[in-house]
Amino acid sequence: MQMMSERLYQSIAGEIRKLIDSGEFPVGSRLPGERDLAERFGVSRVTIREAEIALEALGLISIRTGSGVYVTSAGTPSADLPQVSAFDLTAARAVIEAEAAALASANITDLELAELEELIVVMSDPNADGAASAEADRQFHLTIARIAGNPVIEHMVQLIWRMRNELPAVRATYARVCHNDWSDRTDEHAEILAALRRRDPQASRNAMRSHFHRLFESMLAATERDALEELRRTTELNRERFLQTTRI
Repeated sequence: MQMMSERLYQSIAGEIRKLIDSGEFPVGSRLPGERDLAERFGVSRVTIREAEIALEALGLISIRTGSGVYVTSAGTPSADLPQVSAFDLTAARAVIEAEAAALASANITDLELAELEELIVVMSDPNADGAASAEADRQFHLTIARIAGNPVIEHMVQLIWRMRNELPAVRATYARVCHNDWSDRTDEHAEILAALRRRDPQASRNAMRSHFHRLFESMLAATERDALEELRRTTELNRERFLQTTRI
């Protein structure tokens, strides 16, 4: 299996997806358990779990606690979108959405502030459905782009969110990072709202930029962890091969 520069869990997610596409795991079927898949692919159960989270983010499977993991769709990525990395997209968001926030600060009304506040309430509810929280996050950013009052910027942010949600690798990366940063993300959105409420363009720009800076750093940290995990796995495989050879 080619792991190369891909993250290990993404490689495994790709292998499972091939099995779904081939019909071995048809829509409606239950995937084998974590232990069985871990043995099949020669990886840890943690890696299988991360791969399944990535596939669920793509809408290909549904993880049902106490029941198992079920195939829900074969799925197809959007062909009209450029193939970019999550890092490229986040860097672009830090520029474009920061300026959208600065422009919005000059136009925003009390009613629109209340609209954004309601979205943060949904995002900050620990009991909220994950899909509802993710949609509130999306609407928060799209609303700010709309309030900015420039149709080009609004279109660009809409396109950014299509890439974020429809490109498999990007969506998987965001799903993994956002799954672990719920508290930070909520606080950062609240800071953006506070700056908008003050009608302060620079503070709004900085708050949005800080949000993406922290997100970018989280992605780097996750990449480093994946690289170390893959290195440890490769080391263990080499050790086993050496021990097997010396026993002959």
